[in-house]
Amino acid sequence: MNLKHLEYFRVLAKVEHYTIAAELLSIAQPSLTYAISELEKELGVYLFEKTGRNIRLTKYGSIFLKYVDQSLKSLDEGQKKITDLVSPHKGKIDLSFIYTLGSRFVPTMVKDFLSMDEHKDISFSFSQGTTKNIIDGLKSDKYDLAFCSYLEDQPDIDFIPLIKQDLVLVVPSDHPLSNHTSIDLKDTEPYPFVYFDKGSGLRRLIDGLFNDVQITPKIAYEVEEDSAAIGLVSMNYGIALLPDIWMLKHFNVKVLPIINPPYERFIYLAFLKNKYLSPVVHLFRDFAKQYCKVKSEKIQI
Repeated sequence: MNLKHLEYFRVLAKVEHYTIAAELLSIAQPSLTYAISELEKELGVYLFEKTGRNIRLTKYGSIFLKYVDQSLKSLDEGQKKITDLVSPHKGKIDLSFIYTLGSRFVPTMVKDFLSMDEHKDISFSFSQGTTKNIIDGLKSDKYDLAFCSYLEDQPDIDFIPLIKQDLVLVVPSDHPLSNHTSIDLKDTEPYPFVYFDKGSGLRRLIDGLFNDVQITPKIAYEVEEDSAAIGLVSMNYGIALLPDIWMLKHFNVKVLPIINPPYERFIYLAFLKNKYLSPVVHLFRDFAKQYCKVKSEKIQI
């Protein structure tokens, strides 16, 4: 089976138009028509049918497309692996991270990594999301590495604790609790909360803290990321438990350390177990672990 014919078929299946597909493939339309005809003869079925001036996949074409996508993806991965092995200091790292880390932690670390001369030919793609979405992305090979919260019941994921992160209670500047210098979560029971949604890696930890002090928080609003929560708190929509991030200094809010209950919260480096990682991904993974070990006292999140 001709590999080029399979690629032609995949492109034509996506756009369902011979002229457009031929332009995308930079080939003549008769060449594309011939390739598809040969492929149909080899399979013994029609892969496309006409609908007016356009075409669409037949049911056989739809079934075949799934296998073509899988096969070409595997070939692309194989080529990438070989290229990476030949060029251990070149390549791309697909990195994902929770929203908290996007303003300072990740940009600073990556900048320090790329400032080293031997890393100058390495590039990154960045993605942000909730911990749940990030873990799903790792499992589907969308990302190589991730910085996120810990998620239970994930036997296929390695979680390496990188750095400890404090949680704080954030209240409007004129809130009744704003005259406190620290907070016992028991004292928050009367007040409505801006709360992380269930996709957040912090949700389970925060639920556990309230369970420890035997109160049920009054959830007024749920959000996905930190900046939205801070904005809502600053406008008196409620109070919130948040990571102690530098962004808090730029809003009209009061930040209170939590003295009860005790807790530990870490940022983790996560990756898929038993997955092939290119040399450049290994380089950055080892760099991140050492970076956080050496600079743990100075890192701002």
